[in-house]
Amino acid sequence: MKTLKLMTIGMMLFFASISMQAQVSINVNLGLQPSWGPVGYSSVDYYYIPDVQSYYDVRATQFIYLSNGAWIRSSRLPNQYRSYDLNRGYKVVLNDYHGSRPYDNYKSHKVKYYKGYKGKPQQSLGNKYHKNDDHGNYNNGNQGNGNNGNKGNNGKGNNGKGNGKGH
Repeated sequence: MKTLKLMTIGMMLFFASISMQAQVSINVNLGLQPSWGPVGYSSVDYYYIPDVQSYYDVRATQFIYLSNGAWIRSSRLPNQYRSYDLNRGYKVVLNDYHGSRPYDNYKSHKVKYYKGYKGKPQQSLGNKYHKNDDHGNYNNGNQGNGNNGNKGNNGKGNNGKGNGKGH
C-alpha cells in the first residue's frame, strides 16, 4: 500500500513538472518586440507613440488609443493614422510601467512627449531586418514606404517620401 502511494505521488510530481515546463516555454514566446520597435530593448511592456498619441502593448501586440472618451485596444492604429510610418516615427520606451493601463499616465505623457517629439536617435529593428507597412504588417522587405506611382495621380507618386503625418 505504501508503494502505491509513493508511485502515485511520483507520477503527480512528474506530470506537474511537465506542465510547468510547458508554461515556461509559452511565456518565453510572448512579448517579442515588433520589427518597428527601437533597437536595444529586450524587456519592454509598452511604447508611447507621440505623433499618434497612442500606446503599443508589446505582450498583447495591440495599439491602445483614445476614441470618443474611451481607451480602445486594436491590432491597428486608428484610421486617421493609417499612413503613419511606424519604422520612422519616434517610440518612447516605457520600461518603468508594468501594469495593464499605461494610459493612466496619458496626461503627463502627452505633455512630456508632445506630437513631433524626438528624443535620442532611434533605429528600428525593421531597419536591420525587414520593413512593415503602416500597421505593423510585413511587406517582404520593400524599402519604399510611400506611393511610387499612383495611377489615379497621373502616374506621379511621392517616391517613398511621405511626411509621416496622419490624415
